[in-house]
Amino acid sequence: MAKPIPPRPAPVVLHDPRRLDPDEEIVHRSHLTDDELAQVVRVLDAMHRWREAERAMSEESQRYMKLGETDMRALRLLIAAQRQEAVVTPGDLATHLGVSTASVTKLLDRLEKGGHIRRRPHPTDRRRLAIEVTARTRRAARESVGRSHARRFDVVAALSAEQRAVVAGFFDDLAATADPEGERQEQ
Repeated sequence: MAKPIPPRPAPVVLHDPRRLDPDEEIVHRSHLTDDELAQVVRVLDAMHRWREAERAMSEESQRYMKLGETDMRALRLLIAAQRQEAVVTPGDLATHLGVSTASVTKLLDRLEKGGHIRRRPHPTDRRRLAIEVTARTRRAARESVGRSHARRFDVVAALSAEQRAVVAGFFDDLAATADPEGERQEQ
């Protein structure tokens, strides 16, 4: 006699407050209709899919370039700065990355050893260093990360001016939710 197949467990719900907060202790939603709530959950689910896709794309770029997340953030700044003919110093990198200058020194040593950057004398202050990305790394970043950015640009460009304004406002408001000061003001 064949063993019965156990029922498949229901998928874990990540964004639906009806399941996660049924008593509205945190997420107040009684003012929304069922359709409006379903639309909100759909947006939250879409945001989750985007975050997962972005994370996977970032991890793939890191594997392709054989670098860590902080290294990639540093290279993005350096590539953008070079395209704009701006000089980046180790101190600028420390500020951008939110790390100590000692950590930046280790990062630069690692990137230089991997052939990703060069340290040069600063063009106007010989006591300081300027950091630049090698042509090989610039090409590799363009092939991996650059093409992804171009596809995202095309998606945003396809929106109407009104849609872009709504989306930009949405992301600004969403970013503000990460501000601990804003959290205290709401309580």
